[in-house]
Amino acid sequence: MSGLQDELLRTLVKVANALRGAEIPFALTGGCAGYARGGPASEHDVDLLVRPEDATEAVRVLVKRGLRAAEPPEDWLLKVYDGDSLVDLLFRPNERLVTDEILAMAEEMPVGSVMLPVMPATFVLSSKLLVLDGHRCDFSELLPFARALREQIDWEQVREETKDSPYAEAFLVLIERLDIIGSDHEFRAVPGSKSA
Repeated sequence: MSGLQDELLRTLVKVANALRGAEIPFALTGGCAGYARGGPASEHDVDLLVRPEDATEAVRVLVKRGLRAAEPPEDWLLKVYDGDSLVDLLFRPNERLVTDEILAMAEEMPVGSVMLPVMPATFVLSSKLLVLDGHRCDFSELLPFARALREQIDWEQVREETKDSPYAEAFLVLIERLDIIGSDHEFRAVPGSKSA
């Protein structure tokens, strides 16, 4: 584990303990959730889902614990920093409000020295695919994620949840062509297609 990964893990534990102490429900998502499930390590930030009604209070609790708030340009998340480590508190990712039902999808898993609620790989991948657009269309982090967690992902659900995104469709075709989800899987990136 690199120094950056160690810092993110320390930040994650600090934030999780603070939110639990304040009885604010949350779930780990993004790259750190993928890492917790056996995927590639994340060195970018910590992404946590929180309900919209809890987001401001979560920031207040974290600032009280020594983190500093930052004003995000986006209107669907709030940001705090622990030193240089960024924590995104997502309450409306991809125009989908975080609800008790969404948080209930998380599974308690060991992450470093603590047990945390971690979102399913299917949810994380769909979320990552839905942010792709003409300005952000980089598959370099998504490919290792999909390869490492392919057995944990409900590919039909991913296709259904991302069906309106041509960028997601391109990614699904690519991973099928690369045999990441090849002939041993019932899933076909394009319905009716056949493996070579």
